[in-house]
Amino acid sequence: MTISTEAVMHTPPVVSTEVWETARKELLVKEKAQTRARDALAAERRRMPWMAVTKDYTFEGPAGKVSLTDLFDGRRQLIVYRAFFEPGVFGWPDRACQGCSMVADQVAHLAHLNARDTTLVFVSRAPQADIARLKKRMGWEMPWFTITDSFDADFGVDEWHGTNVFYRDGDRVYRTYFINNRGDEQMGSTWNYLDITPLGRQEVWEDSPEGYPQTPPYKWWNWHDSYAEGAAPDNK
Repeated sequence: MTISTEAVMHTPPVVSTEVWETARKELLVKEKAQTRARDALAAERRRMPWMAVTKDYTFEGPAGKVSLTDLFDGRRQLIVYRAFFEPGVFGWPDRACQGCSMVADQVAHLAHLNARDTTLVFVSRAPQADIARLKKRMGWEMPWFTITDSFDADFGVDEWHGTNVFYRDGDRVYRTYFINNRGDEQMGSTWNYLDITPLGRQEVWEDSPEGYPQTPPYKWWNWHDSYAEGAAPDNK
């Protein structure tokens, strides 16, 4: 006789449509409160002080050496995720860190971030040839650069993954935010990425400092292959 060792799942009760709808509405109240709290936290994040970046950093890209300023690709905001893909990391040289790979798998189409004057890049210590091979294998399209100096140690990502946010004002660069550990779990969607930038989603409903760029929600949204054509269709 075979004895099952599978644990018994103690599932919630099965109820009528009316009872289910009541339970759903009760939970919705708490979910709405969480959404408002998240928006308030993002508003506070947009008012965090900035830290001037005074050191020059150099990265290796597909076309050669580039600076931190170059990573902005002409935009005002830059999000840098430090992914672990290098000698000593489990899976090397065929694969990157499993957690970092899950983050990479969830990155939304970058055209939407670019439309809000924001660039997202990944950085690692792996050589460019290995990065190109990994991106092709996994189907990833984000820009991915090689760290060549103390950037990772200086910005808290030398021994663990993490996401740094920078703002560029001409040639001056500022560090505006940093998140790591489980905080990286929320990253991937356009909205969550924009919520950690100093300018936010740049929509009129947001509580942002005076003078920050803001446009109506929906109106700037577009198909990812149509941003170059200009404003989104007026269909909302």
